[in-house]
Order: sequence, then structure tokens, then C-alpha cells
Amino acid sequence: MSTFPGSPKVVKGGIVLVDPVNGAVRRVIALQYNPETLIRTLTPQLVTGDAADRSEALRIKAPPIETFKLDAILDASDQLEFPDRHRTAVEAGILPQLAALETIVYPPSDQLQLNHTLAMVGTLEIAPTIAPLTLFVWSKSRVVPVRLTDFGITEEAFDPALNPIRAKVSLGLRVLSVQDLGFDGKGGSLFMVYQQQKERFAQQAAPATLSTLGLGSLPG
Repeated sequence: MSTFPGSPKVVKGGIVLVDPVNGAVRRVIALQYNPETLIRTLTPQLVTGDAADRSEALRIKAPPIETFKLDAILDASDQLEFPDRHRTAVEAGILPQLAALETIVYPPSDQLQLNHTLAMVGTLEIAPTIAPLTLFVWSKSRVVPVRLTDFGITEEAFDPALNPIRAKVSLGLRVLSVQDLGFDGKGGSLFMVYQQQKERFAQQAAPATLSTLGLGSLPG
């Protein structure tokens, strides 16, 4: 597809998998097309329940629980127009792209096999697999550690061999804060950068006055 010579380069949103120990990048997954909408929800973490008396009413005990929801489209139509240059799309459709996303929530098969072997020789306790740290990237200002909580795939078109060639992937992500990750590791550090970026943007917002709200002073 041709573009205007002066058109800006479009930055892709995506997911980065990072080694949780040394912070090395293991894999970068760019979304083929940026979603048109990104739904964000913030649930405040307030002091509530029996322990919450009047002196606690204004206290915030932790960063809010923030979630993202988005729909990503995968489509091999453009690649299939040039089969000589895109053999993978011809042979497997979008299965590789789907697999790159799906395997985020799978433990590695070699780890499963190792756990099975350990169980067969009588190991009493087998530690769950430590997954890579998952980062959701939506511009350089929003690079945030997340956990994948919801994953839905709607396959919408297929080639003659029943390989999917178009699909909508619905992702639900929960932000992992220092409350989840602590302050010492890569994930906690990235969350703090994310929150501090919010604070810097908040300082740039145009201020208002009481008169903007139709008030000369606060009542009472």
C-alpha cells in the first residue's frame, strides 16, 4: 500500500516478554493493527471494612487496580496476495501470530516434561513455572507490567486447509503494581516509571479555578 511521502511513521502497540531475573528482552510481539479503542478501568484501593473509621476515610492504601481491554485484528490477506514472499502465511495462515500470543499463558513444554519426570521419581514438591514478565506497550509513555487475565479468539476466515487467515483477539490485562511485584525487581521499577509519568502529565494539565465551576468560594 502506498503512503504519502510526508506521512508520519505509525508506532505499533504490543507486548514485550522480559526475563524476570535479569531484565533481558526475550520476545517482542507487535500488534499487526493498532486497536481503535483501549478500555481502561481503575479501581481505587481504599481503606474499607471494619478497620475503616472516620480517620481512615481519605487514606489510599495502594495504587489502584488498573485493567486494560482491547481487541486486536490479525489478517493474512495482504501476505497471501504475494505468496512467493510470504510462504509462512501460505502454509499456516495466521497460526504463528496466534501462537506467539497464546504461548504467553502456557508453561514451556520442556518444563512440563521435566515436572512430569520429577513427579515420576517421587519429588514431593514441584514449584510452578516462573513465567516471563509481560509488558504492555502503548507508546513510550505507557510501558507497564501486566498479567494476561482474559484471552478470547474469534477466527473469522480460513484458507482451503482450514488455517485461520483472519481473527479477532480480545485481550484483558491487569496492571501489576509494586503491591504485586515489590520495589526491587524490573517489574516494580517499570511500574514506578509508569506512575511517575502519570504524575508528570497531571502537572501539565491546564489548571482551573473555583470560578470555572461557578463558585466564588467553597460553601460552609
